Amino acid sequence: MSQAEFAHSQPTTFFMSTSEVFLIAMLIIFTAPYLIWRLARTDYFAPLVVVQIIAGILLGPGVLGALFPDYYKFVFNPNVILSLNAIAQWAVMLFVWIAGIELDLRRAWEHRRESGVTAGLALGVPLLLGAAAGWAMLSTPGWIGAQALEWQFLLGIGMSCAVTALPILILFMEKLEILRQPLGQRMLRYASLDDVAIWGVLALILMDWQRVGKQAAFLLAFAVASALFRRLMRRIPASDRWYAGLIWLAACGLGADWSGLHYMVGAFIAGAVMDAEWFDQKQMDWLRHNVLLVVMPVFFLSTGLRTSWQVGGSAVFVAAALLLVASVGGKLLGMRIAGRVLGWQPGEASMIGWLLQTKALIMIIFANVLLDKAIITSAAFTALLLMAVASTMLTVPVVSPKLRRMQAIVTRSR
Repeated sequence: MSQAEFAHSQPTTFFMSTSEVFLIAMLIIFTAPYLIWRLARTDYFAPLVVVQIIAGILLGPGVLGALFPDYYKFVFNPNVILSLNAIAQWAVMLFVWIAGIELDLRRAWEHRRESGVTAGLALGVPLLLGAAAGWAMLSTPGWIGAQALEWQFLLGIGMSCAVTALPILILFMEKLEILRQPLGQRMLRYASLDDVAIWGVLALILMDWQRVGKQAAFLLAFAVASALFRRLMRRIPASDRWYAGLIWLAACGLGADWSGLHYMVGAFIAGAVMDAEWFDQKQMDWLRHNVLLVVMPVFFLSTGLRTSWQVGGSAVFVAAALLLVASVGGKLLGMRIAGRVLGWQPGEASMIGWLLQTKALIMIIFANVLLDKAIITSAAFTALLLMAVASTMLTVPVVSPKLRRMQAIVTRSR
């Protein structure tokens, strides 16, 4: 074959620069989910953020890569993936940092018995059922990561089933017009407590006993630096707090990653020691919205690029279904027990359980860390991702008719 014939046989974008190919990838990342969301009118059961997650899976190696391997390798080449991963890393750090800032543990403390019982059962029951599902997965190879001990894998899978995605829950409650109602505020209390537990469990899973000295040193330094940072934030002008907060975020992420705890743990605790009152709530909402709009779609795509069907497509779907049953069933069972302990009205436990089983972003972030640290394999990650998408898509269609029938529960304060 002559050189001219060879050139003619290659994709027309073959001679594009890396920056041009990167922009093609960005064009795909933002265009495909938006068109699906708008044209298919999926907002009732799958808001744009969920469609972006699904699009990330479809654009990954298991679907687009299998159908069009040459173009997939060309567009998502190592240089482009490196650039996308860097953007995704900063995007998710920002998102987790904001989630940490918005935690309101003081309100949970005011209703500590009700919040503690509900949050404990909402976390504990699906964690146990999820761990049981993980134990069943261990009976076949291909799920547990190369660096994982069995207890780490089981705890990671269990916690993935127990996670509640607080940011997505907020979006759904806004859509359902209950966020500012007493029911919505109760949901925030329960989910906030579980958020703290999620990152605490992740730190336990990632605890490296060979580097425990470094991790202890980081936590000690963080405690001292946090006290100094809080004093500084109270003294500087409000307009400077955003910039100071970003410096603090980068420093905490670096320290956590250096110690072996992962930069995501650092991002969360960086936000958790900050007070939401330091910032204007409208600006905080604006920042969260724009992080979701501008950079998080890149994270969803980079997540999709990590999916794998190596253990077999049917096996991955079976595992995802098993995990979905553990997740949803665990939340509903836990809330049924909580309802009996706390004397809730008929139907209240079911509604709260369906709201708290929402997964999406936080679980995907959690699972990404497990994959980074080789606690789970790409196949297990794919099953968890499918479970998270299905869980999230179930929420609004199930809860909406319940809300119409049980309006009195919405205004019940406790």
